[in-house]
Amino acid sequence: MQVDIKVCIFDLDGTLTDTIRAIAHFGNLALNAFGMSGFSVESYKKYVGDGRDKLIHRILNAHNSDTPELFEKVRDVYDSAYESDYLYNTNAYDGIKELLCELKKRGIKIAVCSNKPDNVVHFVTDNIFGENFFDAVSGVIDGMPTKPNPYTALKIAGSLNAKPEECFFLGDTNVDIFTAKNANMSSVGVLWGFRTQAELEEAGADYIVSNPNKILQLLEG
Repeated sequence: MQVDIKVCIFDLDGTLTDTIRAIAHFGNLALNAFGMSGFSVESYKKYVGDGRDKLIHRILNAHNSDTPELFEKVRDVYDSAYESDYLYNTNAYDGIKELLCELKKRGIKIAVCSNKPDNVVHFVTDNIFGENFFDAVSGVIDGMPTKPNPYTALKIAGSLNAKPEECFFLGDTNVDIFTAKNANMSSVGVLWGFRTQAELEEAGADYIVSNPNKILQLLEG
């Protein structure tokens, strides 16, 4: 018997918002500050997905320079640059705002679960979608487990009075698919983000969609 979906929990970067050029810009700026060359936007699509710290480790590893001291310095420059303009080259993907509005009309709760710092997630969602547009928004606070740990996804579901099986968890990377599985939620991989269909299939996504309208079709069975 099919379970009605009451909550859609979305990843942010690569799912709701197109931020890869911004991430590449600030990552390269931080690398350049210490005499290292930057990487292409396509390269950053492989480096992102597990939060800012993992991103910094990966771009330093690519330079064989991932020392604790340099990590701290590069991260500080990255954070300072990003904090100066959180909305740099950042927009909602085509069709996302329409999708979210339609979900709200249908009485389905919408939420954001991101591995970005919590203050950044709130700033971006407030400015791109509007304050209090989502029913729940959560980024990472120091000491909190990050995706694919299901902690935040389950906390969001509980706050919205939904059981895990009544939730879609939607994202563009294997991290999001693993998060859904760990939380016992239905996993929806999206193809307009940073990773490939092959990665989402290998991670075991329950569904894979090519555009936001397909999400509505899933909800209609």
